[in-house]
Amino acid sequence: MKITFIGIGHMGEPMVGRLLSSGFSVTIHNRTRERALPLLEKGALWAETPAQGALGCDILATMVADDTALESLLGPGGILDALPEGAVHLSFSTISVDYASSLEKRHGARGQGFVSAPVFGRPDAVREGRLRLLCAGKEGPVQKVLPLLNALGPRVFRLGENPATANIVKLSGNFMIASVLETLGETFALAKKSGVDPALFLEIVNDSLFHSPLYENYGRIMAEKRYDTPGFTMDLGLKDINLVLEAANTLRVPLPLGGILRDSFLSGLSHGRQSLDWSAVVLSHYERAGIPEGV
Repeated sequence: MKITFIGIGHMGEPMVGRLLSSGFSVTIHNRTRERALPLLEKGALWAETPAQGALGCDILATMVADDTALESLLGPGGILDALPEGAVHLSFSTISVDYASSLEKRHGARGQGFVSAPVFGRPDAVREGRLRLLCAGKEGPVQKVLPLLNALGPRVFRLGENPATANIVKLSGNFMIASVLETLGETFALAKKSGVDPALFLEIVNDSLFHSPLYENYGRIMAEKRYDTPGFTMDLGLKDINLVLEAANTLRVPLPLGGILRDSFLSGLSHGRQSLDWSAVVLSHYERAGIPEGV
């Protein structure tokens, strides 16, 4: 089986590494070849262009930032034209619901399959075998990609034959994570200005009220100020909030918290924090409370 993986970023790199260690032969492409060198040293093959990687491919996996980045790969003269009939485009990217629906139609018109499989988990979850994967698409293409998905994580959630369903679930999950970051940011600012160490506050909450990996992991990143090694950046966080608000508008579902989340991320981006981990949203709450950033 010929597998090509395009997009060797924070998530793509460990995902390809896990596929290689599971015995899959993988051809890779990235905008910058330097980023792919560690994987090439582990046995991955290199495609000079996305279209070259798609030629004769059975499964073409993509993990890129957004709709625009994915569309730039598809064509004209891109992977949509080069992918053989019967091959499957496996999209791990968090893209808009409408765009996922359009991709299924465009691939279907060429006799190609399309499966949407966005994931929950940061890069360390991939490396440690804790990644959770969503999966939606027609049965034939899904069966073709399941061995890859099972190699990437211990749990694959099947969500039916409409690929866009996986994207709405992924966006809804990211909306909930952003809500956790907002809650942590606001309460950390309150605790810090009251003279309480946010790390101690987090310990109390996790021990006394409820224990949640999200609160524990992101709270620790905030308390230890580890924003410079992002698993998911602030600009991508804003992108996903906008996408979930777009989907909610289409479905006529009010999301009152969405506007608050959007403004908190916009505040961080206005201070040039787009490349920091999205947990750096706490810094905006410190600023609003008059707490110096470095304190």
